[in-house]
Amino acid sequence: MMSITLSEITQFHDSHLAPTNPSTAFEWIIANHRFNSQLWDEEDLARRTKASDADIAANKRAIDKFNQARNDAVERIDEILLVDLNIADPRSVAKNAVLHSETAGAMIDRLSIMALKIRAMKKQIERTDVDADHIESSKTKLAQLLQQRADLAENCEKLLHNCAEGSCYFKVYRQFKMYNDPRYNPVLVAESKL
Repeated sequence: MMSITLSEITQFHDSHLAPTNPSTAFEWIIANHRFNSQLWDEEDLARRTKASDADIAANKRAIDKFNQARNDAVERIDEILLVDLNIADPRSVAKNAVLHSETAGAMIDRLSIMALKIRAMKKQIERTDVDADHIESSKTKLAQLLQQRADLAENCEKLLHNCAEGSCYFKVYRQFKMYNDPRYNPVLVAESKL
């Protein structure tokens, strides 16, 4: 049986961005959430209109770094959960089990991003420099975000439950982010030959 619940994950996403040296699924969930938060902050900075080109380039490089770390964390979450669920070896998957197209790690990653959106929308509601329409619109969006997160958490919970009972399984899907790899990015390959 799973050692973590989706309610613990969503509560964590709302309240923590602690540093970690990951080895368990939950520690990788913590790392993933930290990378998503750092990615969120860099994405905001990259949209500045009064920053220098060098500053925006630095933001873009940081975005690539955090996005790679985020994707690596999702893969580690999936690897550990598959072991916890006793389905890491394809031969251990029940013959009638249905392959789920999305992994638990990818869903947990989306839950992390939802937490960041919820936090940002709550800040919009607290603003004093906007009109009442902005506040009401933000409240409506917040309610939608909370519902979407609840739906996603419920579906992730079902996926993990179905995997544990043997009716469903997922696989680790490698991202192979080629733009970050100087061996595969054609521009970086060309640059290295100059």
